[in-house]
Amino acid sequence: MNPNKAAQEFPYKTCLNILCGPLELIDVQKLTDACTDKWYNQTLCKVNDSVVRLAVIQGEYHWHEHKDIDEFFFVLDGHFLIDLEDRVVDLAPKQGFVVTKGVRHRTRAPERTVILMVERADIVPTGD
Repeated sequence: MNPNKAAQEFPYKTCLNILCGPLELIDVQKLTDACTDKWYNQTLCKVNDSVVRLAVIQGEYHWHEHKDIDEFFFVLDGHFLIDLEDRVVDLAPKQGFVVTKGVRHRTRAPERTVILMVERADIVPTGD
């Protein structure tokens, strides 16, 4: 599935363009302050075969999985929940968690939350 097409089929603002190149300053606070969307995801930069994404979110994402790709979530601000089939992972600021490939999951934020994600550059954010 084309990642750009998949991103357009769901009610989330997902920007897959790489915002900053190597040796450029990335001002996460400025990007976060400017965000007015309830579910916003922006690719910040590429590092080797992975990308770092910024998300400013409130509400819940749909259940999905990534067959061949792990995802790392790191909370900067707010409260972030990752629903797995057998438990809920509850993350506070300065906490992170890896969802391994093939694990069905859903992410939620009961309040405005800012996270960073690290994942392979060819990931389809909405799942396989």
